[in-house]
Amino acid sequence: MNKNINAAVYERHGNPAEVLRVESQPWPKPAADEAVVKMRAAPINPADLNAIEGKYPGRREVPAVPGFEGAGVIVELGAGVKGLTNGALVILPHNIGTWREALAVKEVELVAVPEGIEPVHAAMLKINPMTAWRLLHDYVDLKKGDWLIQNAANSAAGRAVIQIARELGYKTVNVVRRDELIDELRAEGGDAVIVDGENLRHEVKDATSNAPIHLGLNAVGGESALRLANCLAPGSTLVTFGAMSLQPLKIPNGLLIFKDLRFRGIWINKWYDNATMQERMDAFRPLFEMAKRGLLKTKVEKTYPLPEAKAAVTHAAQGKRSGKIIFEFSD
Repeated sequence: MNKNINAAVYERHGNPAEVLRVESQPWPKPAADEAVVKMRAAPINPADLNAIEGKYPGRREVPAVPGFEGAGVIVELGAGVKGLTNGALVILPHNIGTWREALAVKEVELVAVPEGIEPVHAAMLKINPMTAWRLLHDYVDLKKGDWLIQNAANSAAGRAVIQIARELGYKTVNVVRRDELIDELRAEGGDAVIVDGENLRHEVKDATSNAPIHLGLNAVGGESALRLANCLAPGSTLVTFGAMSLQPLKIPNGLLIFKDLRFRGIWINKWYDNATMQERMDAFRPLFEMAKRGLLKTKVEKTYPLPEAKAAVTHAAQGKRSGKIIFEFSD
């Protein structure tokens, strides 16, 4: 194949709609240990926009192709590739730049997706559902019937927490900022959905019949995180994985002295880098099973072709969306 591909590229950090452009690049050639993947879908996550702005850890050398997440189909195998086949749907690594039509990737970095999962859903399993899975497994030993509480419950990660927690038998208190999200998140399986405010602690007590809550999940920071911490039982853990308010956590001494709370954090890219292939697959397997049954579908608001990258990132930067903005590539 001698044809060219389209790739989104930025040569300097800044406003994504201003610095991003789409250029023609040569068709990738695989090394012996690589496969060529033709992209099928790649979402636009907040971290992608932050990376283009230069506000994300591990800044890539520019010029760079953005995109931490995506799925595609193998169309060519390097001479030494043994464990993959042409036509297989695969999930891409986070450090390679997925906003392009095709790319060559090392075999060991690809995760094969079982049949029965659409490329668009496979493309969005690695960051938000995997974060949710780790949040529910790595910090507090939850039992069936136990409660947890999260803010930003309508985010992609928040919805994945609701879906996975329900499957595992845990109960969720879901804190949101808008009334119109209450019925929607209850329909998705949220046990209690409460609009954030000064009265949160009492509303949570009422909603849970005063059950102890040992795990809090914070994607907002600032006052919202403090209200979450105040809902937790003594000896509990608050895990931070996002900072939507851009405000720091301000924890009163009393929450540490009298409640002995623990404060932890997770960056899924780092977990992924440190995990063995076995550990990755052990986590992907249940996510694949749930996705096959239609339980882990990330909502999509709009799809764009790659040449409309500027319009796509502008749309993705808007608040109050009903779902992800994604690039979809022709079959």
